Amino acid sequence: MRDRRFAPFVDQHGGRIYPMDTDLGITSRVLFIAYYFPPEGNAAVYRPLRFLKQLDLKGWRTTVICCEPYQYERYDPELLSQVPPGTRIVRVRGRDPWRAFQTWRGVRIEHKLAASSPDEARKVVAVHHAPWRSRLREMVRNAEAWVYRPDIAMSWIRPVVKHVVDVCRQDRPGIMWATIGPLSAGVAAYRASIAADIPYVLDFRDPWGLEYYAEEVRRPLWAKRLDRKMMRRIFARAQAVVFLFESIAECYLRAFPESLDRKKIHIIPNGFEGGVQPFVHTPGAHCKVLYAGMLSSYRYDTLLEGLVRLKRRDPTRAKQLKVHFVGEGLQQLADRVAALGILDMIEIAPPVSHAEALRLQQEAHALLVLGRTPGRKGHELVAGAKLFGYLQAGRPIIGVVPRDETRRILEQVGCSTIADGDSPDEVVAVFETVIDGWSNRVLESLVPDRSACEAYSSNRQISAFVRALIGASPEKVLSAQPGIPPLSVQSEFVP
Repeated sequence: MRDRRFAPFVDQHGGRIYPMDTDLGITSRVLFIAYYFPPEGNAAVYRPLRFLKQLDLKGWRTTVICCEPYQYERYDPELLSQVPPGTRIVRVRGRDPWRAFQTWRGVRIEHKLAASSPDEARKVVAVHHAPWRSRLREMVRNAEAWVYRPDIAMSWIRPVVKHVVDVCRQDRPGIMWATIGPLSAGVAAYRASIAADIPYVLDFRDPWGLEYYAEEVRRPLWAKRLDRKMMRRIFARAQAVVFLFESIAECYLRAFPESLDRKKIHIIPNGFEGGVQPFVHTPGAHCKVLYAGMLSSYRYDTLLEGLVRLKRRDPTRAKQLKVHFVGEGLQQLADRVAALGILDMIEIAPPVSHAEALRLQQEAHALLVLGRTPGRKGHELVAGAKLFGYLQAGRPIIGVVPRDETRRILEQVGCSTIADGDSPDEVVAVFETVIDGWSNRVLESLVPDRSACEAYSSNRQISAFVRALIGASPEKVLSAQPGIPPLSVQSEFVP
């Protein structure tokens, strides 16, 4: 592969010289491959969007190749206003009749529920969750795991490669940047790199390819071996690879020792845009604790048991508390809350836009983060993206978590309101502390250390990311053997 080290260049379409990166003395065009991009509003969008905005501020010009889905998971058109104006966006749809049918079927069910009475809607939902339907869905998921490799976005790869080649003919970029997941984005970057003779950087937003996700576990042995062979190729050809944490990077190194070089691994955790917001005491009749985001893969049984004990032991404090859940996958939570008799302590609302979620954070007196559901392989290596938005909010953070990456970060920023994920009594103690801080107007004393939180700002992280894009060595070479929890995902890989 030719060395493209991004010397200052003159635009061939008008002779204009683009501004240089003030930190590293370089300037370039970058081609960004991202399956998820605004107006998609799920959690996968925010990390690459932050980097995109920071690159634009430093004079980089970006072309984005993203997916045009059959249906957005969480449609949020307001996010489009955050995309830098000069960004060229190319939307690509993979032809997939099966996914098109599934989307049509899902929309049809949604419309049917919306037009039904409450009793009719309950009947439709009951049929949907019937045992025979659950078994059928499981069979379909197993079949998809066999057919779709490396993942469900398989049909997107070929058209992306074609569009990358077309972009390179028109306005040649110096580097490709692929955000993962899905893994298909990395495969597309690998194939496009060969076709267009252009280097690429992989940014792993989550531990894809380590059998962390259910669809990867479901694959037969022969498919797992082919997937690992494919990953060895994309790692070996990559100019640089970005991981969130050292523990995750070490898992990949152990799984792919022949393909990954420590000297081209960059560690850049998730973060937030801008600075940490100042603490402002919010008035209100209740101490409001907010959980915003998807709940389906997170554990909340210990939290609910703790709230039940708080109500039983100290009804006065319990009456002062309102825990507000906003997001997707909350029906099971609602049923459990009703069964436990704590409806007066908990409010549940559907998903809101990103802007509205930020507003709710500022109205809350504390923010809640939970640990992953036990038994999920590798869950201890991952900290959810919402945690980093919480670090920016300048509010107390309540963590009901095991000894995982989330807890490590909370302890590192000086958070004192952490309860063990297996201890309802610790949950009671933490909520008592927050309620007392609210009633005595001393909540600011429970806010994490501001300077420690600032380290996760994208303003601080962008220089490390630029080093990956220009092929420079990482700011810190990965240590030989960082500590890894005993349940790490790499222990059960297929050789």
